[in-house]
Amino acid sequence: MADGLAIEPTAPMELPAHDAAGVVCTELSVIIPTFNEVANVGELVRRLETLLHGIAWEVIFVDDDSPDGTAAEVRRIGRSNPRVRCLQRIGRRGLSSACIEGFLASSAPCLAVMDGDLQHDEALLVPMLEVLRHEPVDIVVGSRYVGGGGIGDWDRSRARMSAFATRLSRLVLHAEVGDPMSGFFMVRREAMEGAVRNLSGIGFKILLDLFASAPTPLRFRELPYEFRERQSGETKLDAQVMLDYLMLLADKLIGHIIPVRFFLFTLVGSLGVAVHLLTLTLAYELLGFTFITGQTVATVAAMASNFLLNNYTTYRDRQLKGWGLLRGFVSFCLACSVGAVANVGIASYLFSNSTEWLLSALAGVIVGAVWNYAVTAVYTWKS
Repeated sequence: MADGLAIEPTAPMELPAHDAAGVVCTELSVIIPTFNEVANVGELVRRLETLLHGIAWEVIFVDDDSPDGTAAEVRRIGRSNPRVRCLQRIGRRGLSSACIEGFLASSAPCLAVMDGDLQHDEALLVPMLEVLRHEPVDIVVGSRYVGGGGIGDWDRSRARMSAFATRLSRLVLHAEVGDPMSGFFMVRREAMEGAVRNLSGIGFKILLDLFASAPTPLRFRELPYEFRERQSGETKLDAQVMLDYLMLLADKLIGHIIPVRFFLFTLVGSLGVAVHLLTLTLAYELLGFTFITGQTVATVAAMASNFLLNNYTTYRDRQLKGWGLLRGFVSFCLACSVGAVANVGIASYLFSNSTEWLLSALAGVIVGAVWNYAVTAVYTWKS
């Protein structure tokens, strides 16, 4: 076996059941999260129909409201092919959360995840299903890093980035998986349901999330495949993907103590202090503004930088654009203004009652930060 996992003999998984009308119930759901993949949908369905002949299967495209009409194309195909389903999400983004919603929209005992860009080798789906049918494993991973697998035409920098991310995953991983960053796998429903309430749903690495969230270590098998070149569309790899990955790791490490969004929110707030001081120095010392004017300009600059950084990092999955950006900035400033009043009020009250000045100040900062986070999460970024 590719992973060296010791497996005891077991009875094969039951074959698909029939309902009262004699219709074969779905055994396999293929979950495909999409964003701007309209050119690939038809070809992917055609390949699945060819490969999964004789298997009771369905494909669920979970589309994050693609502007290129991906959801409309899936529905068009679905009108003549009942195996093809569309789950269109409005106002929500992210591969991991899309996979989770796809899992929960299915009733099949076996759940596969693969990308919609044709880079995963769909021919591996049948061997994956055979492993789940006949071996006592919870999850079968399509691996690029076991014998027979490969990363295709990746350049050296992308290969190094993947290797580094794999090493980082050991911080939270509960298994010696060769390719925990894979986006191509098949899992038993009971294993998914055991982990689903602990899933972070952050970013792109749903497989790592599953392994890190399972209440008991998942039994796994890795099957090799060669990563293929993208057929159409654009790659979604960018700096934000790495940030999402780091947020996922942080959530698994400290999420049970402090929400990772709050941690990132306060980190952005700390950077805002630096922006405030830098702007005040520039306005007061170099440009000759009065202190009150410089302080006002610095406060607005700090709020603007905090808002924009939070919009593009902390709340990337709820990112505001267009007029929503202006509305969000106004609500963010109003919330933070009230938070500032609460900060000063709490600190002043504690200091006047003989609390050390440092403790008083810290208490005020904490109250203000919690207020700002809670209110902006609900009203600015609409949780």
